Amino acid sequence: MKKNLQKVIAMALASVMVMGTLAGCGAKEETTQTAEKPAETTTATETKEEAPAETAEAAYPDYSGGFSDKVTIQIPVYDRAFEGWNVTDNTYTKWVQSEFGDKYNINVEYVAIGRGTEVADYMQMIAAGTAPSIIMHYDMPQAVNYFNEGAMQPLDVNEIANYAPTYYANLGSTIDTYGEMDGQTMFFFAERPTMYYQWVTLVRQDWLDKVGAAMPTSVEELNAVAQSWKDAGLGKLGETLLFNNFTYHYGYIGNSVDQNDINLYSDLAVASLPWSASEAYLKNLNYQYNNGLVDPEFYLKDEDAKTKADFIAGKTGTYGLYLSSSTDVITSLLANDPGAKLATLPIRAKVPAGNNPYYYEYPAYGMIMGMNSTCTDEQRAAVWMYLEWLSQPENLFQYQYGVEGESYTMDADGLAVRTPDYAGDWKVSNNNNKDYWCLVVEAIVYEDDALTYKSNIKNWAPEGYEYLIEDNYKYFQDQEPYGLINPIFTAVVETSSESAADLRELWKQLYVKVATGSEADFDANYKAACEEYLDAGYQAILDEKQELINTGALK
Repeated sequence: MKKNLQKVIAMALASVMVMGTLAGCGAKEETTQTAEKPAETTTATETKEEAPAETAEAAYPDYSGGFSDKVTIQIPVYDRAFEGWNVTDNTYTKWVQSEFGDKYNINVEYVAIGRGTEVADYMQMIAAGTAPSIIMHYDMPQAVNYFNEGAMQPLDVNEIANYAPTYYANLGSTIDTYGEMDGQTMFFFAERPTMYYQWVTLVRQDWLDKVGAAMPTSVEELNAVAQSWKDAGLGKLGETLLFNNFTYHYGYIGNSVDQNDINLYSDLAVASLPWSASEAYLKNLNYQYNNGLVDPEFYLKDEDAKTKADFIAGKTGTYGLYLSSSTDVITSLLANDPGAKLATLPIRAKVPAGNNPYYYEYPAYGMIMGMNSTCTDEQRAAVWMYLEWLSQPENLFQYQYGVEGESYTMDADGLAVRTPDYAGDWKVSNNNNKDYWCLVVEAIVYEDDALTYKSNIKNWAPEGYEYLIEDNYKYFQDQEPYGLINPIFTAVVETSSESAADLRELWKQLYVKVATGSEADFDANYKAACEEYLDAGYQAILDEKQELINTGALK
């Protein structure tokens, strides 16, 4: 039924001349502002994916010479409020327009999406009809919600293969596996290499030293450490309000897994309050609260900036973040307390003794994307052409590192080394421009695993703090076998779409009430909270999920 992808790519080369974007084909001569990517590195894994046989040379218009009339596409980019960084107008956005847009008579506009207000931003734009060409999210439940709003149009995989053969070679099988919703292909994706060790929980090593405590290896030991900190007048554990991404329960599942429980309860969009794993998590939080181990007003910490400020100010001794070489949390902490020393908290330090360290395992995709339902045929083709251009190794590499000799140099191993304190035109954003190239791949990857690891240490760890990533990598080797992938339904869970937002608001009220009640009243408070939560719509979600599971609507 399908042809080999090489035949499809050859066909695309003949009919579209690959839009001048494949390496060495129709590209402009490189200038001194174009970085060369070494042959031994890559950012996307080649696959043997086959394109559908229906793809034909004359099936789609040829835009290799550009569009006759200017086409405008709008590309979303997360705005993380990096100081001095304009997400929609900078050297890189101008470079894209010059090297890609002008060549094909495409106007590439970037649309800022607040990282902390992402869902609200998108929902407002969808309602107003002003959403960008690509509607994206990292989590499937929310992507499904956008789909359920009628914001996306069905996709033709033959069209993708025609205009974006390289991109399709890398992601075609992922689209085929995960892109379907209600019998139609609705989603396309970025590739996700398996790397979990960037998320680091920092811990004050100097505080551990002051109370003579060893590094904790269970949540019980962590609580004992926090008690010692409290007794010594040092500080508390960092805690934040949980309200829009629910992965808190994994360490509390136990030492075995009931897959039916995972299918019913494990959900990024709606908290699983009545699940036994949630009960165990809340019981520990209730203990921490009543014994003064966490901030008594933790529920007011509803954004990262607040928990980060507490850590920098020395109010808390733990703080979790995606560590990057450009983070300011360490320098800010040292400015307040020059004697501060940091370590990486072991993953098992947040897991009860005897439990397996289960964790949320990402599916094979990174960013989940849909095509705006208002996009025309020409705009849709232009988006595929953009993803094809971005998938070319030399373009992707320049987006990730800038220009050789300016923003980076190459070392003897073939690794790009960022120029220290570089502040020129080709300076990348504080997260290495990831919010632009995350449309095709989730991480910087070299063909050689050892080089990828070396690259990650340089990109993720501030100079002098490489051990934070190295230690976290070691911790993850222990955790790696315990990944659990959330269920992905091939049909909309209608009751979830209808009530998820209301349940998230109710969850905040109920879980905080349970966590801050007395230890003696925990069981009664938890039972009452579960009953209210189930009556408010969660029972209907569980019932509908079970029906979908029974009918096989589960990936």
